[in-house]
Amino acid sequence: MAALGWLTPRKRSATPRSVLAGEAAAEAGLKSTLESLDELERGVDAVVDEAPRVPDFPVFGDARAAAFFDLDNTVMQGAAIFHFGRGLYKRKFFQRRELARFAWQQTWFRLAGVEDPEHMQDARDSALSIVKGHRVSELMSIGEEIYDEYMADRIWPGTRALAQAHLDAGQQVWLVTAAPVETATIIARRLGLTGALGTVAESIDGVYTGKLVGEPLHGPAKAEAVRALATTEGFDLDRCAAYSDSHNDIPMLSLVGHPYAINPDAKLRKHARRLEWRLRDYRTGRKAARVGIPAAAGVGALAGGTVAAVALHRRRR
Repeated sequence: MAALGWLTPRKRSATPRSVLAGEAAAEAGLKSTLESLDELERGVDAVVDEAPRVPDFPVFGDARAAAFFDLDNTVMQGAAIFHFGRGLYKRKFFQRRELARFAWQQTWFRLAGVEDPEHMQDARDSALSIVKGHRVSELMSIGEEIYDEYMADRIWPGTRALAQAHLDAGQQVWLVTAAPVETATIIARRLGLTGALGTVAESIDGVYTGKLVGEPLHGPAKAEAVRALATTEGFDLDRCAAYSDSHNDIPMLSLVGHPYAINPDAKLRKHARRLEWRLRDYRTGRKAARVGIPAAAGVGALAGGTVAAVALHRRRR
C-alpha cells in the first residue's frame, strides 16, 4: 500500500505520518475484510439488525459509490475505546485507578459531545500500554465479548438505517475511526458492514509492541485512509458519502460528494449549514438538536459501574 500513487487530488495537506496512518488503516481494513469473507464462507454469518427506516439516498446499483462512517457518537453512543477499556478492566488488565480515568473521559465525551484531544491521546496511550505484550488474537476474542457487553446496545438506530440503505443499494460501507482497527473490525462485522479502517497498532509475530504505525487515524489521516481505499477499490469519491459528528472529520467529509453531519458538534453544525450539507440528529431532546449536546436522558444512560468508578475516584481525592 505504501507505494500507491494517489489518483485523486488532496483538498488539504496531510503530514507524512497522517499518510502513513491512512495507508496502514486501508491495508489493515482490506485484510480484515478478506479474513471476514473467509469466515462467512465457512458458515459464520454476520449479525445484521433490522433498519427502522430507509432514506431516499443512495442510488441503487451504483457500485462505484461507497459510504464511510465515523464511529464514536456517529454510529455508536460514546467512544469505543472507553467501552473497550471498561471491558479490559473487568478482565483485570489494569487497576481501578485507570478505570476511573477512562470513566471520567467517557463522561466528558457524553456531556460535551465533542472529542477532547488530550483525553483521546491519554486513552490511546493507556490502551497501548495495556495491550503491550498481549497477542492480537487474544484481544480480538476479548473484543467480541466486550462488544456484546458494552457496545451492542449503544448503536444509533438512525445511523444504522443509513448504513443499511447503502448496503441495500449494493454499495460497500466502511467504518473510519480512531479506535483500534481490531475493535472497529468487530463492530463492522457485527453490524454487517463491509469493513473498518482504524488506528493500527504495531505487532510483531502477532504480539503488540505498544507502538502505533504512523499516528492515530484522526482528522486528516482519516481522509488519507479513505483516499487510499478508494484508489484500491475503484471508488469515485464524488459519488461516495461520508458521515460524522465531529468537526475534526471535515477533511474526510470534504473528500466525498455526499457529506452528512450526524449528531454534529457545534463547529460541524455551523460548517455544514454554511455549505448546505445534510444534517441528521438522532439524540433525544430539543436541546441536543439545537446546540449539539446530548440530552440529560442520554447522559443518564451511562453504565452504573462507570459512574461508580468516577465517584470513587473523587472520594479518594
